[in-house]
Amino acid sequence: MPRLRFGAFLAPHHPIGEHPMLQFQRDIALVEQLDKLGYDEFWCGEHHSSGWEMIASPEMFLAAAAQRTHRIKLATGVVSLPYHHPFHVAQRMVQLDYMSGGRAIFGSGPGALASDAHTLGVDPMLLRDRQDEAIGVIRRLFAGERVTYKSDWFQMNDAALQLLPLQEEMPFAVASQISPSGMTLAGKHGIGIISIGSLSDEGLNALPTQWSFAEASAKKHGQTVDRANWRVLLSWHIAETREKAREQARDGLLRHHNEYITATLQRPGARPFKDGDSAVDAMAFSKGAAATIGTPDDLIERLKSVIDISGGFGTVVGFVHDWANPENTARSWDMVARYVIPEINGYMAGLRKSREFVANNREYFNRAREAVMAKINESELASAALALTKSPMLAASSSNVPDLEAAARARRAG
Repeated sequence: MPRLRFGAFLAPHHPIGEHPMLQFQRDIALVEQLDKLGYDEFWCGEHHSSGWEMIASPEMFLAAAAQRTHRIKLATGVVSLPYHHPFHVAQRMVQLDYMSGGRAIFGSGPGALASDAHTLGVDPMLLRDRQDEAIGVIRRLFAGERVTYKSDWFQMNDAALQLLPLQEEMPFAVASQISPSGMTLAGKHGIGIISIGSLSDEGLNALPTQWSFAEASAKKHGQTVDRANWRVLLSWHIAETREKAREQARDGLLRHHNEYITATLQRPGARPFKDGDSAVDAMAFSKGAAATIGTPDDLIERLKSVIDISGGFGTVVGFVHDWANPENTARSWDMVARYVIPEINGYMAGLRKSREFVANNREYFNRAREAVMAKINESELASAALALTKSPMLAASSSNVPDLEAAARARRAG
């Protein structure tokens, strides 16, 4: 089975009340931590309203993160294409690719918040078609073409990038929720997908159908799609025990759901929870719950289940949230790296086999022990030292040569 890559997705979702400067700094520190822990990707979103999601330029954030990291891929999650001139987007992504040493991933979407579209005066009915149009133009620019193009919302005259991406081919990905539009778009252009609808039980169960949309669209347009380029978003908080995980996540989860999901976004069907325990129960322990709040073993079980349901994908991306305090949040990501990633990817298999072979085949190694004892018995001093270690009545130090010689003489005397 191919190795599963691991990443993180920062929308961000930060409660209002903390200094934004310190939140930005903590987010940068998280990217740095994940880079050191061996995570593969970090995604950062673009939003312009709602209060809780205050990163307006993922490219600026990721450029700053690039200076503090070395290997982790840095992905826009996502650039809302209908809000930008495609030529500007292409230039910013190329600059990020150079500033990160070729680690940029270009993730795009139509725009997640209706309030952002309203702020910028864009009809929501136009968003997805404009994303599609912009992707086609940006891909031509990345290929080195000189583009002349006139649309009802942007225009280019002999436009060409002065710099092409540092990578031979910068990875593309589009966001997909439960509707088929994202998957269909990915199939049309033969690019990757990040499924963000999987944060809900409905979204998880729809994953197989979603992938079929991508495959059908790719076939229609003469393209191919690869499950290795499919990313699935999940929520978790991990601790040493389920009780600790519940206690750490309960208050922040309650606030996130009641103040943001219910009161701010007023998501259809969302109802406020009465307390933290009911929030945790509904999100992680009730029938159809999509989040994992528990131990590394709980997350391992969940990941295996999602892989089975979906038919397989290339990267699991954990949703970054403030359910727990910063210290416990950092510990959660650390535990996933230490215990979940190696278990899912089979890094422990060889170690376990080696230990079991040594433990279960002692007869192979008895002669080595006999050889050591034979050499010890050939030396009076060595035999005396061994006797000292076995006898509590002999107080002489094993490093005290005169005492060892005396012990040897006494041994010879009988």
